[in-house]
Amino acid sequence: MARPEHNYTSLDITDKDVLYEDNHLIAVNKRAGDIVQVDDTGDESLDDKVKKYIAKKYSKPNGAFLGVVHRLDRPVSGVILFAKTSKALERINKLFKGREMHKTYYAIVRKRPYPEAGNLVHYLIKNPQKNVTKAHDKEVAGSLRSELNYKLVGELDGYYVIEVDPITGRPHQIRVQLSTLGCPIVGDNKYGYPRGSLRKSICLHARRLQFEHPVKHEQILIVAPLPKDGFWEKFEGLVR
Repeated sequence: MARPEHNYTSLDITDKDVLYEDNHLIAVNKRAGDIVQVDDTGDESLDDKVKKYIAKKYSKPNGAFLGVVHRLDRPVSGVILFAKTSKALERINKLFKGREMHKTYYAIVRKRPYPEAGNLVHYLIKNPQKNVTKAHDKEVAGSLRSELNYKLVGELDGYYVIEVDPITGRPHQIRVQLSTLGCPIVGDNKYGYPRGSLRKSICLHARRLQFEHPVKHEQILIVAPLPKDGFWEKFEGLVR
């Protein structure tokens, strides 16, 4: 089953991209290739697109407040949450720091993980110049402890679908930890997959985000549909 390669085209945020919104928060389904905040590429960022969406929807000529509370790597798709007020931003940041935000990802790999389920703990160091993270089995100077749970949930045509629940949130954590397991993510040549993707994407999708609303104090579950790219759809039945 060949994986399609397409050039990525930046698109504005529309109603269909919004997964959840109230007076305090907004969550969108990030496309692979979108960058969350401005970097040295100069490409339009996702937070700027969401600000434009809010300003247009609610007729805010002076623009809209938007707080970035977490990030997804550029080649990763899925649910990402923003704060629409400073109060919500402060409270959501506390939830993330307290590890009270429960995230679930799905990754597609070409090698069956062994064992098929488990807990991974590594100590990660990121090289900001090369934008690459290295995993160590033991703590080293400057490293950050990183932990996740994973399990194999299915196989199709030689591709394996892994569900990942990160306990910590480190840069490139899932990518480097699965690679260390011997299971680099499809398309992620930065971490050991034989070839990259022309679409600026890898097969890692942030599927679910669950938390207690910081203002309403009710349980919120946000689920991001899989990308419609001719590849992910084949795995719909393996992802919950």
